[in-house]
Amino acid sequence: MSTSRWRDLRDRLHVQLRPVDVVVSLLLFACSFPGSVVGLPGTTGHLGVPWWPGVLLAGISSTALLWHRSHPRATVAMTTACAVAMAALGYLLTVLLLGPLMAALYSLATQIDRRSTRLYALSAAALLVVGTDLLLGPSGHPLDAKVAGGLTVLLLRGVGPAAWLLLPTVLGSAVRLRRAYVQEVKARAEYAERTREEEARHRVAAERMRIARELHDVVAHHLVLANMQAGTAAHLVRTHPDQVQKILADLSGTTSAALRELKATVGLLRQADDPAAPTEPVPGLARLSDLTGSFEPAGLKVTVSTEGEPRSLSPGVDLTAFRIVQEALTNVTKHADTSTAQVNLAYSQDRLTITVTDDGGGPAPSGPTPSRPAPNSGFGLVGMRERALSVGGRLQTGVRLEGGFQVTAELPLHPASLEEDRIR
Repeated sequence: MSTSRWRDLRDRLHVQLRPVDVVVSLLLFACSFPGSVVGLPGTTGHLGVPWWPGVLLAGISSTALLWHRSHPRATVAMTTACAVAMAALGYLLTVLLLGPLMAALYSLATQIDRRSTRLYALSAAALLVVGTDLLLGPSGHPLDAKVAGGLTVLLLRGVGPAAWLLLPTVLGSAVRLRRAYVQEVKARAEYAERTREEEARHRVAAERMRIARELHDVVAHHLVLANMQAGTAAHLVRTHPDQVQKILADLSGTTSAALRELKATVGLLRQADDPAAPTEPVPGLARLSDLTGSFEPAGLKVTVSTEGEPRSLSPGVDLTAFRIVQEALTNVTKHADTSTAQVNLAYSQDRLTITVTDDGGGPAPSGPTPSRPAPNSGFGLVGMRERALSVGGRLQTGVRLEGGFQVTAELPLHPASLEEDRIR
């Protein structure tokens, strides 16, 4: 045999000894001594068979158990062969001699599927009961002496070994199923934990996006107005000093309003039971007149028109509509060379359509200009689109053919969404 084959054989026969396996093997080997001298009813002595062959075969079976973890099928085959040899020699197969085979079947049942385990167990029982013990065993046993004695021998030689082999098979299968059940429960618990963590991260990310939109809308709106009012005051301080006082008063009101809304928005980060949390109502279309009036000091006159019968809005849609109008008018103030803007609110049975337009001071250019945001660009447009989607609506933006820019948002009156629940 070549060196490589010896090395492969050595690797296959290598076993990592565990104390529990060694102890079990030694205990089963010790039980083989009394088992090798047990006789059948009606016989005397040790059946005419010396005790040492049974002990030797039991020792081989017990030693084979050291490989039951790495090679469970081979272990069952080895212990079955030893048990068949003992039955052929005339030993009574009691639990003392069948211990190694029973342990091997138990280990096999805990490691492989039930169908294969059943096949191995039934094959081992058939070899012992039918193939050897009943047919090839010694003919001197008193099966024909008396009916009662014959039945006793039949039970000892046939039913007994089969029952002893099936018992560890059933127990091992039950243990394997129990382990599989526990592993499944653990896997489901781990999956549920991961799902909860992912859901928590998703909620945190969604909340951060919502707060970021709020901060953007509040800061952008008021800072744009304050910047334009400060620029107007600086321009008029020399030519019309009498008008500067009014502009500065409007600037003070703009900054105060910015601080109030900023405080209310940052308050969303506080805990619900925090006594310092703001108690101001969430802005909505009811404050639309105040919003449009805040643009007048910046030189933008806003006209509001309504189509259809005004209907009640859910809190989430009401806030979304207000913020979309606010951001659209802020963009008009920053980017459009115009002094007028139009806001149209169209109510239908289940939707609200908001349209914010401006003339842009001239016809539509052939391409996007640096002073005007291109469609689908900028954080303001992205924020408006995200707000509309969060309540189940949609938003469209684009340059008008007759000049200017248009923002159209279609919002459901009463959506069922997580965003709505969080606002409540």
